Amino acid sequence: MPANTKQSAMLRLWEMLRLLPSRGTGKTALELTKALNDAGFNITKRQVERDLNELREAFPLDCNDHSHPYGWKWVNGASVDLPGLTVAEAISLRMVEDTLKPLLPASILQSLEPRFRQAENKLTLLCKENRKAQWINKVRSVSPAFPLIPPKIDSTVLEAVQDALLADEQIEVEYRGMGSEKAKQRRLHPLGMVNRGPVTYLVATDSACDEVRLFAMHRMTSAARTSEPIRRPAGFDLDAYIQAGGLHFGNGKTVRLTAWVSEGLARILEETPMSEDQSLKHDGDDIKLTATVIDSWQLTWWLMSWGDGIEVVSPVALRRKIAGLLSDAAAQYENENE
Repeated sequence: MPANTKQSAMLRLWEMLRLLPSRGTGKTALELTKALNDAGFNITKRQVERDLNELREAFPLDCNDHSHPYGWKWVNGASVDLPGLTVAEAISLRMVEDTLKPLLPASILQSLEPRFRQAENKLTLLCKENRKAQWINKVRSVSPAFPLIPPKIDSTVLEAVQDALLADEQIEVEYRGMGSEKAKQRRLHPLGMVNRGPVTYLVATDSACDEVRLFAMHRMTSAARTSEPIRRPAGFDLDAYIQAGGLHFGNGKTVRLTAWVSEGLARILEETPMSEDQSLKHDGDDIKLTATVIDSWQLTWWLMSWGDGIEVVSPVALRRKIAGLLSDAAAQYENENE
């Protein structure tokens, strides 16, 4: 028997031991067969029965022959705390690893790293014989935005900021704003950390201003904890802040958008609406969109990205802003560059 087949069989047996209960009437061979097949192991009831009889010679297993069909479980008092990962746990860890890494404190990430590698090794070993283990190679999450390379974050800065966030402590940072050549000293009060596409932001207030703002982690050149407690704005909630449009680079205020849209954009908005109160009405060959949306930089960017696929009617100020941006953009293309 090839080495990888032996290892796969060993993992199957280990999975079976983890499935066995420590009390009650036990699980039948048929129940174990279904559970193992659900976990991706291709196995018959007859093989499960053979495995159980072999495992009973090495482990304290009890076969309840007073019930029909027989139930299998651990004997009373036996230790059933088996180490290792189930196939489902291994898949879950591998799928969330890349998402979790930028958001987890270094101390927690360090303790999870062996579990990440254990999950990777288990799925690599099982991928040829276990259909569930192949799932990790069959699904991907792709951003609808143009792909950008994530900026690098100084590891010591990230660890200091995460520790301060955990401890609810103020932090001294050297921060270089966008477009600035030099970093400036800032005393921040960390409130949360959020990933937005390729960029990780610290949600915080500045000692000089109580307004909740976003600070890009990659623009911090140094960071040091102060041991001083933060001043948390009254009623601040990270989820509420995000829901109100804090990550859209606006002030959270909403506007009632009215616009004429193309048939192609209307089809997209029918499946993925802009808001709960969105309305799309046909007026002859034209389609009128109305929706209550957050007035933000992201809204402007989205409107601009559709070019002639959308014409803003109101608010008038937004219409004029889009018209000006489109006019400036068109002017850049009037003359051919040699």
